[in-house]
Order: sequence, then C-alpha cells, then structure tokens
Amino acid sequence: MSKTKAFELVVVEAAQCSICERMRDRQAVLGPLNGTITPKAMFIAEAPGRNGADRTRIPFHGDISGNNFEALLDSIGLARNQIFITNSVLCSPRKPGGANDRPTRSEIRNCSSFLQRQIELIDPPVIATLGAVALDAIRLIEAHTFTLRDHAARILEWNGRLLVPLYHPSPQVIITVRNLDQQKRDYRMLLRAIENLGLC
Repeated sequence: MSKTKAFELVVVEAAQCSICERMRDRQAVLGPLNGTITPKAMFIAEAPGRNGADRTRIPFHGDISGNNFEALLDSIGLARNQIFITNSVLCSPRKPGGANDRPTRSEIRNCSSFLQRQIELIDPPVIATLGAVALDAIRLIEAHTFTLRDHAARILEWNGRLLVPLYHPSPQVIITVRNLDQQKRDYRMLLRAIENLGLC
C-alpha cells in the first residue's frame, strides 16, 4: 500500500471514530490540509481550536493561535507545504458553554493510536511538540522524561528521531509565559535541528 493510500485510510478511520463521548458530534481534523506527508518536521499540538482548526479544517489557521504560529513559521522560513501539523486529540474538546477545553487524559489515551499511526506512517525526521499537553501525550507512544520547563527549545532524541519541545502559540501563553520574540528564538533551535539533518 502506498503512503498516500495508507494515510487516507487513517483519515477515514479517524472520521468514523466515536470513542470520546463529549466529542461525538465533532469531526476529526485530519486530512490533506494538515500538510505534506513527507515533511521536514511534524508539529504535534494539543487539540483543534473552536475558532481555528475545528472551523477551517486547517490546523492552526483562522484564529489568534494560528496567526501566531504562522508568524513563528515565517520567522525561520518554513512554509506550510514543508510541514505536517496534527494534535494529541484530533477532535475539538469543549466546555459545557462551548469554549475550548483541554483534552482529558482518557481522551488523549483514546486518540494515541491515531497519533502513533501518523508518526509511523509519515516518519518525520524532526518532531516539534507545541505545549506541555503534546509533550506529555507522546509518552504514550515512547516513554520519556522530558518536561517543557526543563527541555523547551532543546534538540533531543526520541523514538528514533529528533524532538524539539516548544511552547504553544496561544495568546494566553504568549502573554503570560513565553512571548513571541522568545518563541521565535525557540524556533531557531527547531531550524537548527532540521539543518543538522541536511534538510534545508
């Protein structure tokens, strides 16, 4: 089976999944709009946002987090057609009032097989996790002891490839934890990881 056909199969299965009770009326954000299946880097975030990916079907597009992410990509000269973006949880978790919510541990566990299949199929040379939730989620695939606090913007080895933990580009994180200029410096380490493998 070709890589393209295998990816299409994962997309169909994700669209049919109804394991997580509070997300049964949501649609998995996974398909050609996630990016190339032969990327220089794979980004793994937390979950599709209500006003961003869940609405546009394009990860990190259509909301403030998406604008920030695109500015960060631009800062190191990476284009969307050179990367693949996915999430720890493929559907958009919401609070009872409709606002974005953090996925639960059980929801992340439910979706981990899809994440593992994406990583194995796409086989990215470099993975960048966006935020603590994503960094924690990949532990279900291959154990590690990394934390965002201690390992942000460091080039690490994980599961046979390079890993660069990054902060999430949400406005809350940029205002209170890691501003845009600091995150641009972090992304230079991601670029260095890509350059170290001769991919630029």
